[in-house]
This record gives sequence, C-alpha cells and structure tokens, in this order.
Amino acid sequence: MIHAIAFYLFAFMVIASAVLVITSRNPVHSVLWLILAFFNAAGLMVLVGAEFIAMLLVIVYVGAVAVLFLFVVMMLDIDFAELRSGFVKNFPLGIAIAIVLLAELVLGAGAYKAGALKLGTPDGTATPLPGESNIESIGALLYGQYLFLFETAGIILLVAMVGAIALTYRGRKMQRPQNVTKQVRRRPEEAVVNTNPGVGQGIEL
Repeated sequence: MIHAIAFYLFAFMVIASAVLVITSRNPVHSVLWLILAFFNAAGLMVLVGAEFIAMLLVIVYVGAVAVLFLFVVMMLDIDFAELRSGFVKNFPLGIAIAIVLLAELVLGAGAYKAGALKLGTPDGTATPLPGESNIESIGALLYGQYLFLFETAGIILLVAMVGAIALTYRGRKMQRPQNVTKQVRRRPEEAVVNTNPGVGQGIEL
C-alpha cells in the first residue's frame, strides 16, 4: 500500500514539475522545477529497485547539469520580453514538431502490438550477480564484459573535451609573457622609485 502511494505521489510530482518547467515565465523558476522533477524521478527509480540510476539522476543531473543551467541563467542578462516574443514566434513550429513526435510514438506502439517489431530477448549474459546489489552487478558488467567499450567511451569524451578547449583557446599574442622567476627575485628597491619632478614636468618611464 505504501509503495502505491509513494509511486502515485512521485509520478504526480514529476508530471506537475515538468509542466511547470515549460509554463514558468521566469527561466530561473523553470530550472528549479526541473531540479524538483529530477528528484522525484530518482524516487521512482528507487521504488523499482534501480538505485544506481537514482543516484545518477541526483549526482549528475541535479548536481551538475541543472546547477550549471541555473548558474548560466542567473549570470546571463536575459531580456524576458524578447524571450516571450521568441516563444510566441516559434510556437507553431514547436506544435508541429510535437505532433510529429507523437505520431512516431503512436506508430511505433501500434507496430509493436501488431507484431511488426520484435524486441531483443535477454541471452543471460547480463544476469545480476546472486546475492549482490544492482550497483555491484552493473559495475561487474561494465568493468568485465564491456570494459573496452566503457574505456573507449571515456577516451572519446576526453578527446571531445580537449578538442573543445583547443578550439576555444585564444593565446596571448599582444601581451608580454610573464616571467614568474624574475618577479620573485625582484628586490624592493627595484620595485619602488622615489622621484621629485619639477613643476610642469612629467615623469619619464
């Protein structure tokens, strides 16, 4: 009974938060509602026994992605009037895309029920370890059977990060290079010079 109540509570909060994300006029409020939706989705994952996915939702999406969105939105000088006008301008295109996606979902569900689509059947290679939690089972699967694929995905992400940094880096071409050793060895009498300029005369640098 308590599981059913928790499920309906989390499900209602996820749907309500998702609706408020797209209907809120303030982008900061939209990000806060998105964080609430992630937390309730993590609660649903805990109910079905997927603690690892629930932890990923909280740590990765709430702790990194949503907080990053929040900081970016708060630091940007957003013109809310222009934002609303752009929303109204692109509303027909958004409705058209939503209708196309809905038609694809309905077509896919109809094809699956008609028997035109056949999903893959488990072959037993990803069977959970007996007596262990699903987190340990996922770790054994990732670092066992899919070790090379997992490491390859990490290398691809690393190369993408290095490439993004290399493309956006701008070197200091017009500035003098900094010599830290020379600055550390500099004595006080070399750093401060007392001058007594005459009236109407400037200081020669």
